[in-house]
Amino acid sequence: MLLRSHTCGQLRHDHVGQVIRLNGWVNSYRDHGNLIFIDLRDRFGITQLVFDPDDGVPASLMEQADKLRNEDVIAIEGKVRARIGGENPKLATGKVEIVVTSLQVLNKTANPPFLPEDPTADGKITLANEELRLTHRYIDLRRPSMQRILGLRHKLYQTTRRYFDENGFLEIETPVLYKSTPEGAREFLVPSRHVAGTFYALPQSPQLFKQILMVSGCDRYMQICRCFRDEDPRADRQSEFTQIDLEMSFVRRDQIMDMMEGFVRRLWKDLAGVDVPPIQRMDYRTAMEDYGIDRPDTRYDLRIKDISDFASKLDFGVFKSVLEKGKDRPRFYSKKGVVKALRVPGGADKLTRKITDGYTEFVKGFGAGGVAVVKVIKGDDGAPKLDTGIAKFLEPLKAEFLQLLGCQIGDTVLFVADTYSIATKAIGELRQKVARDMGIVPKPGAEGGPWNFLWVVDFPMFEKNKDTGKWVAMHHPFTSPRDDQMQAFLNADVDDEVTIEGIVSAGYDIVLNGQEIAGGSVRIHDQAVQSKVFRLLGLTPEQAKEKFSFLLEALSFGAPPHAGIAFGLDRLVMNFVGTDNIRDVIAFPKTQVGSDLMTKAPSHVPAAQLKDVHVQSIAQQP
Repeated sequence: MLLRSHTCGQLRHDHVGQVIRLNGWVNSYRDHGNLIFIDLRDRFGITQLVFDPDDGVPASLMEQADKLRNEDVIAIEGKVRARIGGENPKLATGKVEIVVTSLQVLNKTANPPFLPEDPTADGKITLANEELRLTHRYIDLRRPSMQRILGLRHKLYQTTRRYFDENGFLEIETPVLYKSTPEGAREFLVPSRHVAGTFYALPQSPQLFKQILMVSGCDRYMQICRCFRDEDPRADRQSEFTQIDLEMSFVRRDQIMDMMEGFVRRLWKDLAGVDVPPIQRMDYRTAMEDYGIDRPDTRYDLRIKDISDFASKLDFGVFKSVLEKGKDRPRFYSKKGVVKALRVPGGADKLTRKITDGYTEFVKGFGAGGVAVVKVIKGDDGAPKLDTGIAKFLEPLKAEFLQLLGCQIGDTVLFVADTYSIATKAIGELRQKVARDMGIVPKPGAEGGPWNFLWVVDFPMFEKNKDTGKWVAMHHPFTSPRDDQMQAFLNADVDDEVTIEGIVSAGYDIVLNGQEIAGGSVRIHDQAVQSKVFRLLGLTPEQAKEKFSFLLEALSFGAPPHAGIAFGLDRLVMNFVGTDNIRDVIAFPKTQVGSDLMTKAPSHVPAAQLKDVHVQSIAQQP
C-alpha cells in the first residue's frame, strides 16, 4: 500500500515539484477525453488529481483511472504541479494538482445509496432524507460539514480539559452501572445476572457520585460523561447524551459562577473567535414576569406585562372570573388568577385574524382557555384607535391602557388570563411563537446572529407536579436553599403551599439565545437539611434511607460546602454549528423514537439470554 505522506487538505503552492502520496475517497470523476480528473477527499480536504498522458502517464494507468467511481478508496503517488488558469479559490488546495504516476485501488465501493455531499447555495445539491442518512451513517459522516462538526467537537473536548486542568480540577470517571433512583426522569434499567430480580440503572447524571467525591476530599472534579434518560427524544434532546460535569468544594455561589463564566469565555474564544462580555444575571421571577419562561431568549425585546390591577377595572367577565381565583394570596402564588399582556409592535399588519385565531388553540396546549386580542390602528382623527377583539371593553379606559403598555399605532396586544402558573407558561410560549411569526428571531450564532448569554438565578426550590399533586424539586433534590431562605425552609410544613412555593434555592442556569446550556446549584452538605428535603418530597425516612443511605451517611462524616454545574455538550456544539437538530452534532444519534437505524437497535434477544439475567419478556417475540 502507498502510505500517505500528506493529507488531502495540506498541499499548497510551496509543494510544487515534490513527489507525494495521498490516500482517500474518490469525491468526483471527470473524463475530459485525453485527461482524467479525480477529486480525492479525506477528512482534511480535497485535492485534484490529474491523469495526463502528456506527462508520461502510461495507457495502463489511464485505463485503471477510467474505472474509478465516486467513493472508491484509493492510494496514489505523483508530483505536485501548479494549476495554471484552472485555480479553484473555493479549495484550500485549489492552486495545485497532482499528476498521478501510481495508483492503487484499496477498495471498490458498491453503488452508494447517496453521495456524501453538502447542500449548495444554488440548490443543485440537496441532502438525502434523514432516515436514509441515519441508516447509512458511515456515508453521511463523510460529508465535509459532518467532518468539521466532529473536529469541532474534538476541539471542545480539548479546550474543556485544558481549562479545568489549569484550574486544579481532577478528571475522574464515575460508574455507568448505578443504583436506581426513580424520582427523576425515567431510567434505563440493566438486569443483574448475579442477583436474580435486581437491576442496575444507567445514570441520568453523576450527581450523587460527584457529591461523594467532594466528601472524599477531591475538592475539584470534572468529567465529560455519558448520561441516559429513557424519555422521548426531541430536536434538542437525546435519550443518550454527553455532559461536562463539574463540582467544587469550599465555594460560594458567586465563585463557581465566576469559574464557569471563565470557561464559557474560553470556549467561545477558542472555537468561535468571540469575546464574550460579562454575563448578565436575571432572577427567576424577573424571567418569568418579563418573558414567561426560565430560559428567556433576549435577542428580541418582546416583554410580557402583568396587567391584573388594570384588568380588574374592566367590565369583562372572563377577566373578572379569573381574578377571583386566589385573590388573597401572594403575587407569585401559582393558583392566583392573573391577566398577562404581550404588546407586539407592528403586529396589526403582520398578525392576521387567521393567525391570532390560531393562538387560542396554541395556548390551550398549555392549559389556558384562549387568547384575547386588540389592535391599535389609526383613527379618522389620526389618533390611536382600538379595534377588533376586546376593544369595546378597553375603550372606557383607553388612555390608561395605551400608556400602561406603551402602545403605538400599528401594535397588536395579546392577553392570556388564568392562574399564575398556567397564564405565565402559556404566554411565555406564545411570545416565542409570535417572534417566529413576526420574523424577528435572529439566525443562530454560526450564521452571524448575536450570542446572548444570561445567568438565571434564584429558582424556587419546589414546584407541584400537576399530575400527582406532590412536591418535586425544580432542579434536583440535592439543591440547597439560598442562605437567607434556610430558616424558612427548616420551618416549612408540607401542607403550607404558600411558604414552600416561596422558598428560593441556590440554583443557577446559563441560558444562550433561549436555550439552557448549563444548570447547577449549591448542594446540600448537611444531613438534616437533606433529610428535610426528602420529607417535603413525600419520602418517608425508610424510603429515603433505602434510596440514598450512602449519601445521607456520607453527609454525616464531614461533608464540605460544595457546588456544581453540568453543561450540555451536545447543545454547546449545536450553538457553534448553528443547527437546531441535535442529531446533526452526534456521530451516531437515535431517531425521534429512540432507534438506531444503522445497527437496528433496540432489538429482540433470545429467550435463553433473557433467562440468563432472570428476565421474562411479556412482549411477543418474533
